Parts: sequence; structure tokens; C-alpha cells
Amino acid sequence: MAGNRPFGDFLRSRRTRLGPDQTGDATRHRRRTPGLKREEVAQRAGISAEWYVKLEQGRAVSPSAETVEALGRALRLDQIELTHLRALAASGRRQAFRREDTPDQLRRMVSSLPEPAYLTGQRWDVLAWNDAATALFGDFGRLSPENRNILHWMFTDPNARHVFGQTWAEEARRMVSLFRAAHDLWPGDEAFIGLVDRIRESCGEFETWWSEHGIGAPVFGTKHLHHPTLGAVRYEYASFQANDDPALKLALYTRA
Repeated sequence: MAGNRPFGDFLRSRRTRLGPDQTGDATRHRRRTPGLKREEVAQRAGISAEWYVKLEQGRAVSPSAETVEALGRALRLDQIELTHLRALAASGRRQAFRREDTPDQLRRMVSSLPEPAYLTGQRWDVLAWNDAATALFGDFGRLSPENRNILHWMFTDPNARHVFGQTWAEEARRMVSLFRAAHDLWPGDEAFIGLVDRIRESCGEFETWWSEHGIGAPVFGTKHLHHPTLGAVRYEYASFQANDDPALKLALYTRA
């Protein structure tokens, strides 16, 4: 590795969130700075303080699988966070991001579905959608290719707040944590940096939730949305990866 800043940033975000009640250290109540010290994490993980500092600084080091697991225990990571830490440790160097090509077969399949459906890539760019999705979310085709992105739409398009209504903040915050898990695997990539910066400029709430460094995992469930013509509708939703190209994900909404 030539450096892994996201790995270090994630370690630091989890170290500073640990409070006295989570560490069992009564002296933590008297400290002015939040969380554990670097030396304390290193001791809990069974590694040297110098090694941990290099990891947290994202310097040119590559932790072993054993070290990653030990850090997960020391920082009390849940399963989703631990999975993300493993992915960060193994991500290495990537080529610059390039928007995915969408096979015509997938486009036709999405277009033929009767309920709202859209296809996204690794950066959450909207690559294909059907008429039902246009009726519910608006026409993604009117957006510029650079901003034809589901996260950008959620935070910058007034229609998104109308569709999600009172649940907008909850859903938007959840989406930030989901996107963060993908974003951190592309350290320093201008396409991801540019997208985040454009959303920052348009929505103050985004920066608040982004700085929390939450990490989420996709789940299926139910959403209560406001359809422009049908009114309040309860949708069941789920997402699926394409076998031939796991970078492509299909989001499906079905009226419950």
C-alpha cells in the first residue's frame, strides 16, 4: 500500500467516540478529550503504540488480518463496522473511477418492470430507470450526467423531500452511512471527492451526517412515500447485485 487514509480516518472516528461507560475506565470522566488515547487502543489490540499511530495516520503500512481483527475488538466495532474495516485494509490502490456501462439487456429489463426500479453503479450514479420510477421520483434524465446520482438527488432535489416527507431526514442520514461505506474504498478519487463537495455546497445537513462517519449496510424493508398522483403509498423495497457485474445494483419498489 502507498497509503490508506480512509483506514486511518475510520480508526480515529471509532477511537474518539468511545466513552467512559464503554471502556470501563473511571478516569475517562476526568479527561477533556473524547474517546481513548492512541496508546490505549494499541494496548488493547496488542500492538505497539508507534504501529497504531502509523495506521491511524494512513501512512505506508498494510495491517495483517490478525491486526485488523484485534483493532475491531479494541474499538468495539459491530459486525458492519468490522466488515468495513476489513474492506478498507484490503482495498489497496484502485484505478480512477469510471462510470459503468449498462448492458442493453439490463436497460430493457428495468424499463419493462411495472413498479418503480432503477439501476445504480458503485458511485450511486443512476444508470437506468423505468417510467414508474420517473412517476414517483421525477425524471432522472433531466439531470446532468455528472449529477445523475441518487445521493445527489436526495440532498439537492426539492422533490426528494416531498417524496419522503417526514421520513426524509431519517432516510437521508441512512443513505449517507451507506454511501460512506462505498466512498471510503476509493481514497482520493476525484469523482467521489467532487460528488461529496457538490452535495456539501447544496445541503448543510449532509456535512453534519458525513462528519459522523457512520457506516451502514443495505437492508430490505418498507418505506412510506408520497406519490405525486397516488398520494401516500407504502412500498416494500430491496436491492440486488447483477451477477455479471457486481458493481451494478438494482433497486426495486413494490406497493405493499
